Amino acid sequence: MTNATSDALRWQVHRYDLARSVGELAEFVSGFAPDLAAWTKARGGREGQRFLLGPDGRPDLRINVCLGSAKWRNLAERSSRDYTYSLTVWLNFLLTRDVDWWEAGEDDAEEFLFWRVTDPENAGRVQTNSFSRDLAALKKFYRWMRTRYGVANPFDGFDAPRAARRQDVKWLDPGGYARWRDLGIRGMGLSGRPDQWWRGRNDQRDVAFCDGLYGTGLRVSEWASVVLPELPPYAHRRGYYTCELADACAKGGYGHPYWAPRSAMKSVLSYVEGGRAAAVRRAQATGRYERIAGLRVLLATQGTGSVTLEGPHGGTEKRSWNGIGPRTRLRLFRRTELGLEPLALWLNEDGLPRDGRGWEHTFETANERISALGLENFTCTAHMLRHSHALRWYAIGKLVYATRLGHLAEDERRDFREQFGDTWHLVQTMLGHRSVETTKNVYLEPFRALDVEMLLAHADGFPVEAFMAEVFTGHPRVRTDPLAAGR
Repeated sequence: MTNATSDALRWQVHRYDLARSVGELAEFVSGFAPDLAAWTKARGGREGQRFLLGPDGRPDLRINVCLGSAKWRNLAERSSRDYTYSLTVWLNFLLTRDVDWWEAGEDDAEEFLFWRVTDPENAGRVQTNSFSRDLAALKKFYRWMRTRYGVANPFDGFDAPRAARRQDVKWLDPGGYARWRDLGIRGMGLSGRPDQWWRGRNDQRDVAFCDGLYGTGLRVSEWASVVLPELPPYAHRRGYYTCELADACAKGGYGHPYWAPRSAMKSVLSYVEGGRAAAVRRAQATGRYERIAGLRVLLATQGTGSVTLEGPHGGTEKRSWNGIGPRTRLRLFRRTELGLEPLALWLNEDGLPRDGRGWEHTFETANERISALGLENFTCTAHMLRHSHALRWYAIGKLVYATRLGHLAEDERRDFREQFGDTWHLVQTMLGHRSVETTKNVYLEPFRALDVEMLLAHADGFPVEAFMAEVFTGHPRVRTDPLAAGR
């Protein structure tokens, strides 16, 4: 918020930490329940659940009942976090208008849109796609409140502004991605040789993470949630590895298969045996893992379907991998001959599991380094790699289809597409989209401007990397290797 309201006079988000000592509150809690965990659970709370405290330091029980409801619990972890943040922004906006949330009307909703997206006085303005997330969260909140408490929905019939989301989408072609990674993540110089001043400490991990994003097309939160037992065994003869994204870790709870290229998987497994193993050994040597409160120990795995864990209060508990979300995965460990080891694939330098939000800093640092090298307008975000993955597979799909169908008559091509689908559906599958229209309308705009005959003309004898570099050089939203032209 850009108003003068202090943190003490704002709505704030908190989370239940049931393993934490409650100090002087212990005596108060003991009058109602044996401990804080039992007291919280009796009121519908659960470990890690978010709740809000108002500007007076008190909770609004109606809001927190909603945040603990099945409607909110069924959200994926990232959606739950983002929706709660959007709700908090709305509540703090209403404070500046001296309006209670249960009395807000359409005028307040319109003013919120203006302030959030357009108002030049708001230094924290967001793009329309971010406001669409706000709108989805607030509609869900008020629908629940209407059903439970009869509160009117100020966002009824309210549509997000339709400023083109496609305008914000950027891509890297294969050469552009390789250059961005080598300069920003691996610490190479513009000459292509190692920079003698580079002092990267986690470049093996970061290269593996970025190669995985570009190679699989997963969202950053999804790729960040992968645990060791979900990795396939390496086989050097395989070009791609079929993996499965858990429902609990996928956007919208929609788990799906994904495919990791051999190069990306080799990078990941090298990190597991190199930088990751070294971080684990350092943490074990200092006893860091034994001091973690609330960790869960893996006892056995049943393939990739289910696991047996030590129960939080003794005994055992059998869980499905598909239902274990990112937050719980950060607390999963296994016992080895050298001591405890995290199951999380991605670790910080101190050996502790890396929170998915930490990757934003990795990309920011890489972009700052590239800018310092003198390359302007050559940046990348994690989501850009997902867009770029889609673009690459569309190019491959077009070339394959052109090669396989080039000798067929038009009616035969039509029959083939009806039976096996087309390139759009290929990329829809690669990205895990539920709707092919999302794939068409958001990710692949550059190809809309290309004549199909141009694609067919390049089908015979051109590797996809050279093809894409040739076709997209000069495209305003596709970044190719900025150093290639001078060579």
